[in-house]
Amino acid sequence: MKPDRRGKASAASGTARHARAPQRVRIIGGRFKRTPLPVADAPGLRPTPDRVRETLFNWLAHLRPDPVALRGLDAFAGTGALGFELASRGAARVLMIERAAPLAAQLRAMRDKLGADGVDVRHGDALVLLRDLAARGERFDLVFLDPPFGAGLHAPALAAALPLLAPHGLVYVESDAAQDVLAASHGLLPVRALKAGQVHAQLFARAADRPAHGDDPPDGASDTHLPPPADH
Repeated sequence: MKPDRRGKASAASGTARHARAPQRVRIIGGRFKRTPLPVADAPGLRPTPDRVRETLFNWLAHLRPDPVALRGLDAFAGTGALGFELASRGAARVLMIERAAPLAAQLRAMRDKLGADGVDVRHGDALVLLRDLAARGERFDLVFLDPPFGAGLHAPALAAALPLLAPHGLVYVESDAAQDVLAASHGLLPVRALKAGQVHAQLFARAADRPAHGDDPPDGASDTHLPPPADH
């Protein structure tokens, strides 16, 4: 999704010329349901489309029906749409990493507003912090990797995140191209996948942890194609 570009309103007439309201996404489920999350007008900021996020968390509800003990990591947090959604649904801990200082401050402000005590926001380079977390023995049940498209970050991010994966953990990867080959090179196999417009959303697990085929979600499809998301 392209960053929001706002039109300029005429103070004299009170009308806007091709103006757009500040873009927002909303938390879909859980105790913070319907809470809007602001989307800053920042280069490369591309929040996960609502329909993709809804499908992802439907997958997770099937694969991890009791989220209370989940430890989640959102390595490229941006708006916090993924991390706050996970916290809203009861995860014990959610760690968000964001490199841009204004966005990290915005995430902390939203955490405080929500009273989301289990959310920790860290400002810094994701690759550096992922390696630091691994060196300290941290482990997570769910890792979100949604770096800016075209930045060449998917491969190093996946390599840095893999040591952080707890037994039976899952890795969610969002990109502009399918990442099956890259994931397979790290011993990961796809569990669920969908494509919505140019967005490829994939959930991976270690080969030994991959759910049996009979564990497919009720809709019976592990590969889903959604219409392209609207450009808000």
